[in-house]
Amino acid sequence: MISFFFLIIYMGPFMLILLVSSIQVKCFHEIITIGYRVYRSYELPWFRTLSWYFLLCVNYFFYGETVADYFVTSVQREESLQFLIRYHRFISFVLYLAGFCIFVLSLVKKHYRLQFYMFGWTHVTLLITVTQSHLVIQNLFEGMIWFIVPISIVICNDIMAYLFGFFFGRTPLIKLSPKKTWEGLIGGFFSTVVFGFIISYILSQYEYFVCPVDYNSETNRFSANCEPSQMFQLQKYPIPSVLQTVLAWKTVSLYPFQIHSIALSTFASLIGPFGGFFASGFKRAFKIKDFADTIPGHGGIMDRFDCQYLMATFVHVYIASFIRGPNPSKVLQQLLVLQPEQQLHIYKILKAYLTERGLLHPALPAP
Repeated sequence: MISFFFLIIYMGPFMLILLVSSIQVKCFHEIITIGYRVYRSYELPWFRTLSWYFLLCVNYFFYGETVADYFVTSVQREESLQFLIRYHRFISFVLYLAGFCIFVLSLVKKHYRLQFYMFGWTHVTLLITVTQSHLVIQNLFEGMIWFIVPISIVICNDIMAYLFGFFFGRTPLIKLSPKKTWEGLIGGFFSTVVFGFIISYILSQYEYFVCPVDYNSETNRFSANCEPSQMFQLQKYPIPSVLQTVLAWKTVSLYPFQIHSIALSTFASLIGPFGGFFASGFKRAFKIKDFADTIPGHGGIMDRFDCQYLMATFVHVYIASFIRGPNPSKVLQQLLVLQPEQQLHIYKILKAYLTERGLLHPALPAP
């Protein structure tokens, strides 16, 4: 599995997006199948059909938002796609509304409560799988390092927590997972922080991993070429005076992203496992061992990605809160699709602003 993952990374962002989408569909299938098995004796009309229809609707909405956000310039060149982009949200709403109406029309008197249970089941499943996978893709567009490092540290934490728990575990951690121990949690935490720090140092050296993913309309391919930001350039940090005598160093060179990796590793180690505990509670509630038997010896895809979805949300929130600033390329894309008179109006406002700040010579001729 690890070799396959490395191969997908080598093949580029597009294959990673396909991988995320495939995992999303499989996870949705596993959870919906559990609901179907539990309630299939009631012969609920349209349950599975509507569930898959809602999956298509929600994916259409999220992927359409991504296309409008990152590929608007390329899409504007295709007249057939302009209508879909311009009215994307309205079309998405109409599609969802059609499914909603079909659900209402399918209600059977003796199964009202059960049908609403399953309606809620489908929507919670969509929230867990589709929304989170969309956030994973959003993180990927910020740079492949924001995709690879979080996934890698969650895997590392799973492995190291298991090893420390197996060899040193004595104190039970939580009743939902009797095999989890405090020793495994603590050992996994320190191991994951070290691993995240090291892998962040390695990946920060390559543009392929640190540059935001852009779509090149001329080559019709995704690319990751840029001048690395300050976060991915070595910086010197002073060492505390207490440690200077021990290490014989006064400063240390680090990539700022390595410091951020500590926050990511901390979350993956201390909060991420709660995604697994949640999944364990879910399986216990329905008296099943695994979500499926897709992977021999491991269970279903959802059994392997229960912590990854929670991690994806944290990374997205972390980027939006502490990392992402104004994106000139996105602003430029939006400007290019405006009407000429709107572009000219913005130009005049920007010219006046820059002139007032002394950044532009007032004698610059207008177009």
